[in-house]
Amino acid sequence: MTAPLPSGLEASIPLTRGPHELPARFSSSPNPTARPRARRRPHQGLLIGVLGGAAVIAALGITQLSANLGYDAAADRFADTLRTATAITSETAHTRDVLTRATDAGHVILDAGSAQIAVPEETVSALSTAVAEGEEAGRVAEKLLATALPSPEEKPVWFWELFGASAALVEDESALDELAQELETASESAVEAEEAVQESGLGVLTAAGEAAAGFETAHPSARNDAVIALRSAAADALAATTVDDDAATTYVALQDAGAQVIATESEEMAEKSGPLRGARLEIEAFARSLAPGVLLEFDWSPVVNGAGYNGSMGGYTTWWWDDPGRANIELSNSVAEQWPAERSKALVAHEVGHAISVKCEDMYDASTQDSIEKWATAWAISMGYTDDANGVWAYGYPPQEYIDAAAGCR
Repeated sequence: MTAPLPSGLEASIPLTRGPHELPARFSSSPNPTARPRARRRPHQGLLIGVLGGAAVIAALGITQLSANLGYDAAADRFADTLRTATAITSETAHTRDVLTRATDAGHVILDAGSAQIAVPEETVSALSTAVAEGEEAGRVAEKLLATALPSPEEKPVWFWELFGASAALVEDESALDELAQELETASESAVEAEEAVQESGLGVLTAAGEAAAGFETAHPSARNDAVIALRSAAADALAATTVDDDAATTYVALQDAGAQVIATESEEMAEKSGPLRGARLEIEAFARSLAPGVLLEFDWSPVVNGAGYNGSMGGYTTWWWDDPGRANIELSNSVAEQWPAERSKALVAHEVGHAISVKCEDMYDASTQDSIEKWATAWAISMGYTDDANGVWAYGYPPQEYIDAAAGCR
C-alpha cells in the first residue's frame, strides 16, 4: 500500500526527469538538421536482363549476317565454277561429237576394205588403231558427260540453315571443279584421238586415190563408164580434207568403181574370147597408143558398117565431145583376122582419127559427113599409114590442108 505524500509536499519537491526519458529528436550532432529523404534506385536485375537480351539479339544478328555473307560468297564461287563446268561440258560434248563422226567414218572406210584398189597394209593398220583409240576416248567422254551438274537450292532464311547450305555449296563446288578438270582432260584426249583418225583416214584416201591411175592402167579393157567413175572417185578422194561421212562415201565409191572396172573388163574379155582374142587385144592396144588421153572402148562383130566378109573390113566410131574425151570403136572380126597387115593398121588408124577429134574439135569442119571422113583419112595419113584402107579407097584423098591440120592433132 502506498501512502500519499504529506499535504503541501508536492509543491516543495522540484520536478525532475529520470535518465530514461527520450529526446524529441535523435541526433549525434549537437545541432541536428533535417536530411533529405534518399531516392529509390532502379531494380538492378531488370537492367542486367535488358542488357543481356540486347547482347543476345546483337550476337544473333551478327551470326545471321555472317551466315548470309558466307552463303553468298559460297554461292558466288559455286556459280563461277558451275559456269566454267557448263562451258567445258559443252566443249567436251562438241569434241565428242566430232570424234564420233570421224570414228564412224573410219569404220565405214575400214569395212569397205581395199580388195580392189590396194592400200598399203601399214596405212590401213594406222587407221584401225586410231579408230579403236578414238572410240575408247569417246566412251570416257560419254561417261563424264552423263554426270549431272549440281544446281543450288533456294537460299535458306535462318543462319542455322545457311551454315549447312554453305557447307553443301563448298562440297558441290569442289566436286564441280574436279569434274571440270576431268572433262577438260577428256576433251583434250578426244581432240588428239580425232586428229589421229583424220591423219590416218586421209592417208588411206590419198593412197587409194593415187593408186587409181595404176589400177586403171592395169585394166585397159574396162568399159569407159566404169573408168570415168573410177577417175571421178579418185579425184574426190585426193581432194578430201576431212574424214567424215562424205569422205567415207567417196572411199566406198572409189572401191565400188574399182570393182566395176574389174567386172566390166571381165565381161569385155569374155566377149573377146576365142581364136581371135590375142589379135583383138593387140589391135586395141595399138589404137590406144595412137590416141593417148582418149578413152577407147571396143566392140567386135562379124560385120560392121556393111563390111567384114570376103576379105573386106569394116569400122565405125562414135565419140563424145564432153570431158573426158571418149569414143567407142566397132571393128569387124576380119580386121583381127588380117592383123598385123598394113591395111588392118590403116583402117584402125582411120577410126582412131575419128576418136581423137575429141581433142581437136576446132581444127576441122565437123558439120558434114564428107568433111568428117576427110579429117579421119587425113589424120591416118599424117600418122604415116598410107594404105588405101586408111579411108582413101572409100572416101577419096583428102585436101592437103586437112593433112596439115591433122598433123597438129596428137
